[in-house]
This record gives sequence, structure tokens and C-alpha cells, in this order.
Amino acid sequence: MQVYGIDLSKKKFDVNFIDAKGKEKNQIVKNAVASISRFLSSVTGDSILCAEHTGAYGDLLVYLCNQMKVPIALVPGYTIKHSLGLLKGKSDPLDSKRIREYGERFTDKLEYAEYAEERLAELKQLYTLRHQLVKQRKALRTVDKGRGHLPLQSISVHNHTITILAELDKEIASIEDEIEMLIKADQEMNENYELVTGITGIGPVIATDLIIKTGNFKTIDTHRRAASYAGVCPFPNTSGKMLGKSKTSPFADKKLKSLLYMGARAAVKQNKEYKLYYQKKELEGKPYFLIMNNVSNKLLRTVYSVVRNKTPYDQDHVCLDPRERNINSSTKKVA
Repeated sequence: MQVYGIDLSKKKFDVNFIDAKGKEKNQIVKNAVASISRFLSSVTGDSILCAEHTGAYGDLLVYLCNQMKVPIALVPGYTIKHSLGLLKGKSDPLDSKRIREYGERFTDKLEYAEYAEERLAELKQLYTLRHQLVKQRKALRTVDKGRGHLPLQSISVHNHTITILAELDKEIASIEDEIEMLIKADQEMNENYELVTGITGIGPVIATDLIIKTGNFKTIDTHRRAASYAGVCPFPNTSGKMLGKSKTSPFADKKLKSLLYMGARAAVKQNKEYKLYYQKKELEGKPYFLIMNNVSNKLLRTVYSVVRNKTPYDQDHVCLDPRERNINSSTKKVA
């Protein structure tokens, strides 16, 4: 099997491979449709591409690989760096060589990338734009509030700020309407959206973020994987006689984690089951943020449960302690 190592950048990418004569070759390909298409046409049928995951710079390559049926795997740079031992020196050709060596050594561990379908890609871009506009609106509001404490205030600046904020409100509302229409246009996506937003604590923003990040619950298809991705599940921290506290991984989607935290707060306040769960953990002496992390994990478990079973969430349902279930079942048998 031929493995091509690819180091991606904005304008071009460096390719490293072994040719038919066993010699190492380097090639530079422009990050454009025509150049990538020519390169992929020259790739043999039993080849795989292994590239460093660098965000949007690799999207076009992944999309064209999917169209031309060429398998491509995206690997985080941290994984590559810490899998090949002590490394010296850095350059684009050298990086592409190391990526190829990683692909050859860990072929069985590679996960091949698929570009999101058109509707999901459109949803992601609209959601990202909304997030950027909301950040700008928040910054403007914060500055405008601070300006109110100045001894001399500019009426002109205040008027311009109010006008810009009104335009931002209008654009954000328009984008949210487009997002809703886009979700409703897809039957499967809309069904999952309705199920997820039916859970107390999960609103339109969290539901949309989950659909995008999990590939409509297909790419990340289990609650355990989702919890790991969001950074709300602890990992063991022991070595020999050292028994440390379990910790969440710093390599997580912090945006999704913060959204789940806000959802967990709402669930604890408004939902009977989550409130009882919170109180139980509190009585056990658990710290607040550890409890909220557990609640976020439980919230994700609920999300995947309703999506998997296609059953709306019952807000009045209270999950019994397993010991109480056993007592109730044994009582019924005796009766």
C-alpha cells in the first residue's frame, strides 16, 4: 500500500512518498481545485493519503478525495509528534516525511475523513457566522456600558453604537431563521433536533452545536465518544503506587463544554431528575464544578438515548436507583 504524507498550509501543501523504485520523493501541490485534481489523478488505486489536521486548510482536499474515491486520514499534529520519538528540526518537507512515516507505521489506526454533506456544511458556516456576530455584539455592549462612566460622553459615538447593535440584532435574527429553515428542510436532522430540544436544558444553540460537531449523531455515534470529545468525562491518573484524581482531558471542544455547562445549570434548576441527582452528589461532598461536569455527562447520555430510541424525553421521569429497582421487582414476584 502506497502512503502519501501531506503537510497542509493555506496556499500549498507538501507531499512526501516512496516511488515505484523505492526512492523518497517530495512534491509541492497548490491548494486549489485544478492542482489537487491533477495530483489525485496521479495517485494509484491502492494508495492512502495521510495529512495533518489543520482545520479549514484541508477541507478542499478532503472534499475532492471523497469525490475521487481516494481514502484520506486527518491526524492531529500532537499525535504525530508524540508517536515518532525524539525529533530534531522542522520544515514542510520534513514534516510531510514524518506524516508519511506515521501513516505507514499506524495504518491500522487511521480513521478516514469524510467531508460533511452539503446541508450540514451550510449549517456549520451559518452557525459559525452567528457565533462571530454574537461575540461582536457582546464586545460592543460591554464597551458601551463602560463608556457610560466617563465624565464626558460622545453622543455621536453612542448613536453609532446603537445603530450597529440594531443591525447586528437584525442579522443574528435573520441567520437564526435560516438555520431553523435549513434544519427543517432535512427530515432526519429535524427529527433529531426536535428530540434534543425537548430535553430540559437543551436549547436551539446547544442542539445545533451538537448536530454539527457530531455529524448529526453519526460521526460521533455514542455518548461516551461525545463526552470525551466535549471534555466532560474523567480519565484515570495513576502510575505505580501513585493514585491521582481522575481528570478531564485538556484536548476537548471547549465551546461545546461551556454550552453543556450552561445547559446543565438550566437542567438542575428546572428538571426534577437532574435536581435530585445534583443534591445527591452534593450530599456526597463533591465539589460544585465536578458535580456540574457529571450533570453535563448525564445530559449527553440523555441526548443520545432519545436520539437512539427516537422517543421524546419525559420531563417528569425520575430514574430510580438500581437497588430500588431490584427491591420493587422482587416485591412484585412475591406478590
